[in-house]
Amino acid sequence: MNSLTNLGIKAKEASLSLAMASSELKNKALTAIAAALKENSSDIVAANASDIKAAEEKGMSKALLDRLSLDEKRVFAMADGVSALCELPDPVGNILDEYTRPNGIKITKVSVPMGVIAIIYEARPNVTSDAAAIALKAGSAVILRGGKEAFNSNLKTVEIMRRAVSEVGLPADLIQLVTDTSRKSATDLMTLKDYVDVLIPRGGAGLIKAAVENSTVPVIETGTGNCHAFVDETADIEMASDIVFNGKVQRPSVCNALESLLVHEKIYEKALPEICGRLKTAGVEIRGCEKTCALLPYAIPATEEDFFTEFLGYTISVKVVSDVYEAVKHIGIHSTHHSEVIITENGDNAKYFTSAVDSAAVYVNASTRFTDGGEFGLGAEIGISTQKLHARGPMGLRELTSYKYIISGNGQIR
Repeated sequence: MNSLTNLGIKAKEASLSLAMASSELKNKALTAIAAALKENSSDIVAANASDIKAAEEKGMSKALLDRLSLDEKRVFAMADGVSALCELPDPVGNILDEYTRPNGIKITKVSVPMGVIAIIYEARPNVTSDAAAIALKAGSAVILRGGKEAFNSNLKTVEIMRRAVSEVGLPADLIQLVTDTSRKSATDLMTLKDYVDVLIPRGGAGLIKAAVENSTVPVIETGTGNCHAFVDETADIEMASDIVFNGKVQRPSVCNALESLLVHEKIYEKALPEICGRLKTAGVEIRGCEKTCALLPYAIPATEEDFFTEFLGYTISVKVVSDVYEAVKHIGIHSTHHSEVIITENGDNAKYFTSAVDSAAVYVNASTRFTDGGEFGLGAEIGISTQKLHARGPMGLRELTSYKYIISGNGQIR
């Protein structure tokens, strides 16, 4: 029996105990995890320092180092995210529908745990606590397979969480970590269908593509974020500048960061110098279309590939478009269906944009950085789904449950 199969067996066994756990016990476990993360924050930060040192030696970019880095403030934020789940209603055991058939049979549709959730993710160690805690609240065991860049951080965090849940009477094996960070372990996890009920990949386009194409376990696809902003001809340029700057610069390494800017041709000569000039002062490289480069001496010509790219850093693609219809067409071709925004004072254009753009989150006059479970009032989330089946957008507790029908009769036969 290989080690991954053994993890699957233990997770499946633990999931049965967790499925029967009361809301009070699950919240007690979450409270214990949060407290343990804070009490052992220095150990987590020390483990993370080893990961950071190795990443720096390998030449990891500044943006990716930011994704990988933990300090005491970030560890405490992880713990607070776990604690916040206690305030949310239990998604398990809720009656979703209930009715009686003409023959007297009573049918009740009830929310139930997924069972065992596997998550493959890359260089964000905060995902380790987020994913484990959300799965626990949703009544499912979790198998975590993080990237090699965050191995020490993940190992220490899982060790602390396992100890915390066992101290309140739940099996430690409801939280499992795959310690083999080779590509083979990820591929093997994708095919562990006898023990894993659903797979959630969180990371770059390559990882998600591999999971969708190779997994025999059902996949909830969390997409990459090639997010767009369209500045319409009626836009308040100062507002547009604020929204674009926040979307691109506030944290460029995350999936809801802005990657592409579209500007209406009637205002681009006024809007681009203000918006892109501000981005330039923050170190953002402008890769623009022909009109953009002719207007801005610091812009470099964009390739067609640039308009498809999730940069995850200080680069943005820029294109001048003729109207909202061309903007929507461009987004339809290049988007990863994550988050898009229109900045406009024209209600008809806003309505067309929100109706025609096929993305999980479509904004009017607000930053794409709000695409987040916490910001949506859903509590912590396990990822942003860009698919349409089962879950779309921030995946919170409800999206991590399934349902079953309970049928009660008094001797009816067919």
